[in-house]
Amino acid sequence: MKAPRVTSAPETTDNSDPQEVERDLRLAQRKRLFGLLAIGIVCLGLLYGLYDWLIGSRTVTTDNAYVGGNVAVVSPLITSTLVAVEVTDTQFVKKGQILARLSSSDAAIALNRAEAEYALARRIFSQQSAGGAALTAAVTARDADMTSAAAQLATAEAALKKATLDYDRRDALAKSGAVSGDELTFATNALAAAKGELALAKARVRQSEANRISAEEEMAASLALTQGSIADTNPAVIIAKSKLEEARLNMNRTVLRAPIDGIISQRQAQIGQRIAAGTPIMTIVPTDSLYVDANFKESQLAHVGVGKSVTLVSMLYGDDVVYHGKVMGLAGGTGNAFALIPAQNATGNWVKITQRLPVRIAIDPKELRDHPLRIGLSMEAEVQVR
Repeated sequence: MKAPRVTSAPETTDNSDPQEVERDLRLAQRKRLFGLLAIGIVCLGLLYGLYDWLIGSRTVTTDNAYVGGNVAVVSPLITSTLVAVEVTDTQFVKKGQILARLSSSDAAIALNRAEAEYALARRIFSQQSAGGAALTAAVTARDADMTSAAAQLATAEAALKKATLDYDRRDALAKSGAVSGDELTFATNALAAAKGELALAKARVRQSEANRISAEEEMAASLALTQGSIADTNPAVIIAKSKLEEARLNMNRTVLRAPIDGIISQRQAQIGQRIAAGTPIMTIVPTDSLYVDANFKESQLAHVGVGKSVTLVSMLYGDDVVYHGKVMGLAGGTGNAFALIPAQNATGNWVKITQRLPVRIAIDPKELRDHPLRIGLSMEAEVQVR
């Protein structure tokens, strides 16, 4: 029986370079990292696309937004000296509250003069009305004078006829000697007197007619000032009354009152200062009617319109307070369009720059009362466009 042959395993030798093995390992590890990075980028891209589709495309956001408001500028309407200032900066005032007082000396003098002129105008109207009635009566009296003058003229004419007949008869008889020379002389004198009386009567008629015409003109001139009106509708009385009301108004304007509720800002008034009419002395900033001007890029405004819902966050309160509002409207032009020196885009060195357009946003008044804001504060605005 033969013994089994024992065979030995072939010897193996590792001739690989350790540096090459380490390089291969690093290359494989790098490939795995790049693969993981690629997968991560793809996942991030998918997540961003999903976010943009579900959320991002539904809103547009900007942090270029600031609180604004329609402030009230307080300025006197008359020129006078400032004698008292009742408020100071940062003070809250209510509508109608006294802010300052001006010297009322000049206004008081003007008011007294206007009251006197108004009373005088009413008395003059009463006098003119009474004068018109008297002139009407005078016209009636002139009618009576004309009637009397006409009667006297008729009497003078009759007397002239009688004197003429007497003279003619005596003159005929005097030739035959039947009438003495004295009777003829008497008849001649009577005829001359009758002619004189007739001329005088005619003159009286003309004078009475002239007197009546003069009385009618005086009556018409007087009635033109008073006819068809009473004291309150007479033009002269109305002018005097308007001056009186103006004087009273200037007297009331010596006291400056708050036109709105708000906070005093930019007080520039000092006691003793001579203030010209129209000079601003302080500003009142409202706290319950503020808005936000959000400057969106033009590429964000395709779906922004009036009435869109907006959420706002102020840097004053942070993310803990979120305001809600509505888009009131879009401005009529960009800032460059209304700049003092507008951009010259037609020049050769033109560079395209994305413009921003102001969008005005109204804030919920209740949220403003709960968390007051101030003009100029920074805001972040997010408009729901879909």
